[in-house]
Amino acid sequence: MFIRIVYFESHKTNQTIVKTLPSSELVINPEGSIYHLQLFPDQLADNVIVVGDQARVPTISNFFDSVEFRIQNREFVTHTGSYRGKRISVISTGIGTDNLDIVMNEMDALVNIDLKARTIKPELKSLNVVRIGTSGTIIKEIPVGSFVASSHGLGFDGLLHFYQFHENERERILLDAILKQLQLPDSINRPYIVEADPTLLAKLSPGCVIGITATACGFYGPQGRTLRLTPAIPDLNERMMGFSSGDLRISNFEMETSALYGLSRLMGHKAATVCAIIANRATLDYAEDHKAMIDKLVVNVLDQLSA
Repeated sequence: MFIRIVYFESHKTNQTIVKTLPSSELVINPEGSIYHLQLFPDQLADNVIVVGDQARVPTISNFFDSVEFRIQNREFVTHTGSYRGKRISVISTGIGTDNLDIVMNEMDALVNIDLKARTIKPELKSLNVVRIGTSGTIIKEIPVGSFVASSHGLGFDGLLHFYQFHENERERILLDAILKQLQLPDSINRPYIVEADPTLLAKLSPGCVIGITATACGFYGPQGRTLRLTPAIPDLNERMMGFSSGDLRISNFEMETSALYGLSRLMGHKAATVCAIIANRATLDYAEDHKAMIDKLVVNVLDQLSA
């Protein structure tokens, strides 16, 4: 049996015990930047747009009035600049909630941890984090070309189970109703559900369909796609289509929102997701060329963030 022990140095400041984070837990590059993002604290704006695709970062920063900083490390590309007087960073996360775990923890470290002293700051900052993505809807009444604002992230990925996360009462009631409808086998991760930040969602949702976004841990089987392999739940989409709670339905599939919402809540940040619908899984429609659609969504988000 292997037991892992992490040692924290600590000292007292005005009778408060301050823990020093060890280098194995808070990894900092030799020049002082955070490990994966390779950013310094002053290079991250308080308003952050996260995207999966690296190529979407310059697509967004091309709308900026000015760009002050660009850097790339692996799939993590960051541009920080200004739009209508508002300082904004755009960061590519790559695909999946595992990458969101890296990005959210390192963004939080940049604003809430003193990287030189390796201590948590006494006063914590809250970021506004908006995900702009592409997605497929499972609802036939939502046409390709629509925008969906995610009222909730429904996580099939399991990431939040590795943190001390608990749904609030509204979320527990909604999740129980969803689980009753889906009748998932015991072998599947127990889903979790997290609400968007209500203020940020209200700011970004005009002109959007509002729905529950399901976050999958893969693109094929976990989203009910069949190529050569048969999914464990072949009728998952049909089960999800049958769910409603008041005006809310499970509207679309993607691969990041549940982690974004859950980690943001735990860290004290505000988060919301808006996705362009480029595929309809019910009608089998797909937008081959969706650049104009994405550009329109980007401008909408930038306008709302800078208002």
